[in-house]
Amino acid sequence: MENITISPIAKMKSDFPSKFGIPRQSGLVQELRSTIIFEPEYRNKDSLRGLEDFSHLWIIWQFSKAVRTDWSPTVRPPRLGGNTRMGVFATRSPFRPNALGLSCVRILSLEDTEEFGTVVHVGGADLMDGTPILDIKPYIPYCDCQPEASGGFTTNADDYILHVDFPQELLEMIPQDVRPAVMGILSHDPRPSYQQDPERVYGLSFAGFDIHFTVSGDTLTVIHIDKPQ
Repeated sequence: MENITISPIAKMKSDFPSKFGIPRQSGLVQELRSTIIFEPEYRNKDSLRGLEDFSHLWIIWQFSKAVRTDWSPTVRPPRLGGNTRMGVFATRSPFRPNALGLSCVRILSLEDTEEFGTVVHVGGADLMDGTPILDIKPYIPYCDCQPEASGGFTTNADDYILHVDFPQELLEMIPQDVRPAVMGILSHDPRPSYQQDPERVYGLSFAGFDIHFTVSGDTLTVIHIDKPQ
């Protein structure tokens, strides 16, 4: 079998320093803001000519923290409780032969910067800070949108939305422009689906804050926040 070498064209700049808390799919939390920063050899403004006429973008990227030397034909999707096995190619699990991810994001703006050349600001991305990006392609509605498509075991994903109890004194510690994204992340239940202990305290790192919370039933309660140093 012939090996194929692929080099990243860009990296993602986001507020997620680690995997925990990242939405399970792109577009779930539209309030998230991220930036595509191109590698030096691809910082040519001409390569983005016409992109401003599109509203959305496909990002092909690598699950850089999930690269393995072997693979399994089945995985345990979190949304099925982590106990039911499905074929790896019937899921979007990061644990796949080539560890590639695919995300659809909203284009917010293109910005010319002195340090990084032209960057692309996007909304709704599900990528950790520093994630290698292998390619980007414009989203084309007439062929990429399939209204009649079926969603398999993901059909009832909306059933997992939590009510977020965020005490006002803690909420005020978060900058106002960051609050919508934080609320969206928490409402989509950052916990692994197999963990249901209402006494367990979880910690989410986002935008320089460490947010600690518990979950009981369908309510997530924020109990403590560590401010950035």
